[in-house]
Amino acid sequence: MHKIMNYMQTSFAPKVNKIVKNPWIAAIQDAIMTALPLVFVGSLITIVSLVRNFIPAIPDMTMISNFSFGMFGLVVSFLIAYYVMEKKNNNKYKLIGGATSLVFFLMLLYPTLDKTGANMSFILARFGAQGMFTAIISGLFVGAVMNFAGKHSFFSEETAIPDFVVGWFDSLLPITFILVVGWTLTGLLHVDVFNVILWLFSPLSAIVQSYPGFVLSVFIPVFLYTFGISGWVVMPVIYPVYMQGLAQNVKEVAAGGTATHIATQETCYAFSSMGGIGTTLALAVIMLFFSHSAQLKAIGKAIIVPSVFNINEPLVFGAPVAFNPYLMVPMWINGLLVPTISYLVMTLHLVSVPSKTFLLWYIPYPITSYLATQDWRAIVVTLVIFAVTWVVFWPFFKAYDNSLLAQEKKAAA
Repeated sequence: MHKIMNYMQTSFAPKVNKIVKNPWIAAIQDAIMTALPLVFVGSLITIVSLVRNFIPAIPDMTMISNFSFGMFGLVVSFLIAYYVMEKKNNNKYKLIGGATSLVFFLMLLYPTLDKTGANMSFILARFGAQGMFTAIISGLFVGAVMNFAGKHSFFSEETAIPDFVVGWFDSLLPITFILVVGWTLTGLLHVDVFNVILWLFSPLSAIVQSYPGFVLSVFIPVFLYTFGISGWVVMPVIYPVYMQGLAQNVKEVAAGGTATHIATQETCYAFSSMGGIGTTLALAVIMLFFSHSAQLKAIGKAIIVPSVFNINEPLVFGAPVAFNPYLMVPMWINGLLVPTISYLVMTLHLVSVPSKTFLLWYIPYPITSYLATQDWRAIVVTLVIFAVTWVVFWPFFKAYDNSLLAQEKKAAA
């Protein structure tokens, strides 16, 4: 274990952090994080729609969700190119790069024109979660072209021409190239790039939607977190699949069927985020009521309120769990058990698969479980998961608590 810990600290963690700081990866992460408030608004509308089932007089606010969560891909396409320009220090091209990516994204959605060419129609669903992969491709492509163009100029540094005019001319060629590529694909060759991109990423989606893929998608962020590495390092890969899964569920339910894509962020928030990443609420409660060492008693009092609201940084770095074999191992075990239980109960139709957006992760459990699934049976499953994680954490906690207590008695003596 000592060799593993040493390797993770001295070799693995620095390499992962280097990947996280890569401008292209960081641009995707920042774009998703920046656009998340739109998803939160959609989550609030989900709550309103639940209340509307009991109070029909409440007006239908679905349109707000359509223009918040439903435009997530559109906004991300702008933000990725924007952040690529920012992280590549081409700040003068940030806004025009984002705007160009947005226009390019619209072209890739394969709109249809009437015979007169005066009216254009889009498939609304493509603007939202279903368009995440297209948005990423659009943002990265535009970012690459604009970044290359930003290193070259038609004018010398000593030119007397105003900077804004220089910027116009220098951005004219890359923007023209990008839009010609979009026109060639959709207008000339009549290629539905949106569907092509979905087809290219379908193997990844199929893997994550499978049982082992879903468990790994939950476990890997937990594993990295125990070494002090944010789980967001894998989100550029996993999060688009989660969002696409939810979009497919919405589509299936709207068609009169049932949701079938279990791997969604809503599923994670329904069960495995209880107390935070790694399902640590049971550990927080154990520390509060059953600690004998002075250190864990104090930590238990400090972390319980954040843990109830699913914020476990104080626990992970205060107990600590990170780089602490006593608590890392049970967190790994729960990182495998909890998604397994979640997948099993949804596969057996014991709990409904989420079909509406809900990312208000800071609402205490089991309220979050019900709101994410809109199924009261999720509350029962939450209690079962709490009990299971308690049983897993308990012996490891006792061993750690006893070791600290022995150290404190020795220091006092």
